[in-house]
Amino acid sequence: MAYRLLIDGELVEGAAQLDVINPATGRSLTAAPRADAAQAEQAIAAGKRAFPAWSKLTFADRRVYLEKLADAIEAQVDTLARLLTQEQGKPIRQATGEVLGTAKAFRYYAEQVLEPRILRETAQERIIEQRYPLGVVAAIAPWNFPLLMIALKVAPALITGNCVIAKPAPTTPLTTLLLGELAAEIFPAGVFQTLVDQNDLGSLLSSHPDIAFVSFTGSTATGKKVLSSTADTLKRFTLELGGNDAAIVLDDADIAKVAPRLFHGATANSGQVCVAIKRVYAPRSMIDALCDALGQLARDAAVGDGLEQGVTIGPIQNKAQFEKLLGYIAEAREEGTIVAGGEPVEGDGYFIRPTIVRDLPDDARLVREEQFGPVLPVLAYDDLDDAIARANDSEYGLGGSIWSGDVERGIAVASRIESGNVFVNRSVDLPLDIPFGGAKHSGIGRQQAVEGMEDFTQARIVNAALA
Repeated sequence: MAYRLLIDGELVEGAAQLDVINPATGRSLTAAPRADAAQAEQAIAAGKRAFPAWSKLTFADRRVYLEKLADAIEAQVDTLARLLTQEQGKPIRQATGEVLGTAKAFRYYAEQVLEPRILRETAQERIIEQRYPLGVVAAIAPWNFPLLMIALKVAPALITGNCVIAKPAPTTPLTTLLLGELAAEIFPAGVFQTLVDQNDLGSLLSSHPDIAFVSFTGSTATGKKVLSSTADTLKRFTLELGGNDAAIVLDDADIAKVAPRLFHGATANSGQVCVAIKRVYAPRSMIDALCDALGQLARDAAVGDGLEQGVTIGPIQNKAQFEKLLGYIAEAREEGTIVAGGEPVEGDGYFIRPTIVRDLPDDARLVREEQFGPVLPVLAYDDLDDAIARANDSEYGLGGSIWSGDVERGIAVASRIESGNVFVNRSVDLPLDIPFGGAKHSGIGRQQAVEGMEDFTQARIVNAALA
């Protein structure tokens, strides 16, 4: 299949091509069109032309377009899911869930409306808060959830009246390109467009005076560059960045119940989840039992090509991340104890067996940094206050979780965690109607829910004297 960019309502070839690698084989899957700066400029100009008419539509008018796109996604669920597994690596069941979640996101935002709010009304005055769209939005997505992350940016931007240029990661562009082909049959020219690059057009988009807003999800290091490049134009932005989410197991937790949930929270999508569990703190008296349980779950996991039946953990998405994880494991073997895993799978592809590590010092890289893979350190604590302090001793603050037999106690401990999101007896639970965002170096702004929609708009206060 030949993939094409969507620019100004037309499906077009790229100025060049780039290879898309199947992480399950380590070999080329297909070629994707690669845009150049001139095509980026064309897309920006097209979005600017389309904005006046699109922004003047009512929420009800725009709802029809989003619902049609959701219908089109659902009609192609099998095709999109298979393609997603081939370019990203996740098991086909998880890929199907992501595709259906993408359609769900478009349907959710299609139903939303930002109504004017009366802030004050008396016999003398009426003060109203209104919201209006910003213009052309750049939606820059990562490679771990390439389709869903695009939807969580595109859908709220579109329903609030903005035009959007979607730029997927260069290692996972195909499902976004296919989404663009579906959108080409639905949206007016310039309202929704797709650009693929080799990480060379991001700065053009984030610094361009005709881009009004940048919604970026990715690493903290890249997020800082995005933030810097928006400064000259004072454009609005949302940054959802890295995390090093700590899970604290309390002394009243049931290991048999908690261990499978911890394991899933750490290894879903091969651990390539922004709010995945990245480190676990448990009472010293429970460490042996917890590590035994996690180790057995790691040994029982089915690692392989996500298209194969029964596979629960697919490959690491790209070679650079694969090699980074092998480096973490090599250091962890020297500094701690490998309970299970610790080896790549022989053969082709970027496969790493789920790895449980204990006895690491707090300054180990696997503890301090975001590993973004199925490699989980488990650390002992003797005092809960100390565990909380160690969990908070991080530049990151995206997520965290508390595990307890007493929910109220769990909530009380969660209320002491310095993070944008803290879960109790669950993890990686992000409903569309609940705002999501990070603290510290994990991001700025909010995605999802009404707050996420408002980020794509400008508040306008109308202050009228009535007498």
